[in-house]
Amino acid sequence: MKRVCVYLGSNPGTDPAYAQAADALARELAQRSIGLVYGGSDVGLMGRLANACLDAGGEVIGVIPELLVEKEVAHTGLTAMHVVASMHERKQKMADLSDGFIALPGGLGTLEEFFEVLTWNQLGYHAKPCGLLDVKGYYACLADHMDRMVHEGFLVQEHRGMVLTGSDPADLLDRFETYAPPQVDKWIKRKKGL
Repeated sequence: MKRVCVYLGSNPGTDPAYAQAADALARELAQRSIGLVYGGSDVGLMGRLANACLDAGGEVIGVIPELLVEKEVAHTGLTAMHVVASMHERKQKMADLSDGFIALPGGLGTLEEFFEVLTWNQLGYHAKPCGLLDVKGYYACLADHMDRMVHEGFLVQEHRGMVLTGSDPADLLDRFETYAPPQVDKWIKRKKGL
């Protein structure tokens, strides 16, 4: 695994545990010589993660749309920075550069970006691992909701299993190394009259 994309908040959140988790993930990536791909910001958890990874001697690649260079305060000290035209281009570039995807705590953008690459995995556009770094139960309700999606017939269990969840960065990255995507040819169940 050469690089991992991390989605996370451009705000720091209210609990210091979020920043501590960003630091721990950054150190683990650098220690394993796994490059970091992220949204290119110098603020919030995004900036914290990038700076911690750089401080630990890691490679950090940012990808940021022109429109967000000032809003998200683009980081000026990265290994490489890609300024792109749109959010669509940003997400595709981040995916192309990465061998796996992790979501730390964040807001709407974090969830949207994570679920897009997870959907691409489900559809077979890539076979890269996708994980949630669950800091202090931040993603517990989301995990419960995905379980409900299975129970209600909107998600097959094999695809639910694509979401690797853990609270320890080292354990999560170990699981990335052995990840094998599910082989599901058909997941749509047709009923007569529908």
